[in-house]
Amino acid sequence: MKLRTSGRRCRAFTLIEIMVAMMVFGMVIAAIYATWALVMRASRVGQAVATQAQRQRVVLRTIEDSLMGIQSFQASQNLYWFSVGEGGGSFLSFVARLPDTFPRDRKFVGSGMGKDFSSRRVTFSLAAGEDGENNLILRQNPILMEMDQDEQQYPLVLARNVKEFGVECWDTNKSKWITEWEYTNTIPPMLRVSVVLGTTTAVGGSGQEFAAARIFTVPSGMMPASVQRGGGGPGGPGVPGMPGGPNLLQPPGVPPGGNPRNPRVRF
Repeated sequence: MKLRTSGRRCRAFTLIEIMVAMMVFGMVIAAIYATWALVMRASRVGQAVATQAQRQRVVLRTIEDSLMGIQSFQASQNLYWFSVGEGGGSFLSFVARLPDTFPRDRKFVGSGMGKDFSSRRVTFSLAAGEDGENNLILRQNPILMEMDQDEQQYPLVLARNVKEFGVECWDTNKSKWITEWEYTNTIPPMLRVSVVLGTTTAVGGSGQEFAAARIFTVPSGMMPASVQRGGGGPGGPGVPGMPGGPNLLQPPGVPPGGNPRNPRVRF
């Protein structure tokens, strides 16, 4: 039996056509991969920016919450001193009555343990981290108690890779911002806090920095000794430490721009 075939010839793809098709397919795959890699890279950078912005908000909000409850008593300056430092060891230290939403509040205020240390000394400072970069840390201790070992060795890290932490005080006598507050027995009326954070995730392998600054108005002033001891009414112009009055001199044992020699406070 004979098979009959049509007169048309059967054709297949040549080797060149197959190679061209494979090349076009490879170009399409490469374009898709490049687009996907670009999207993933942009997503990582966006997440890094959002993370750093959130860290800045956390830092500034924590400082704001503590400043809203700042306390100072002229007759007890050995406990209620206010100090600001600058440079590589920048720090901000004062006593405040902190809200129950403040970080680590349950460590110092326990409903079932009979302790209520809502008035504590808070110290914001820079410290070297394990990777060699500076971290902004927060330490707390009750004003009448020593800082415990856990707080000294394992402070709360508010932000990592901090390039700059600056605190400026408004001096009413000089009518300008100053970086060294020499009057540790008074409270400045305003503070300007700036934070510059770096990140390891960057475009093109270069580091990025995120800067933020905020001005805080201190809602309270120092309690004069006469009022604290019951020796008179509120002060006015001309009374040290009150609005319109002169700044007090530093108490004995306080180095210029430094901290009182208080053995209970360690940095």
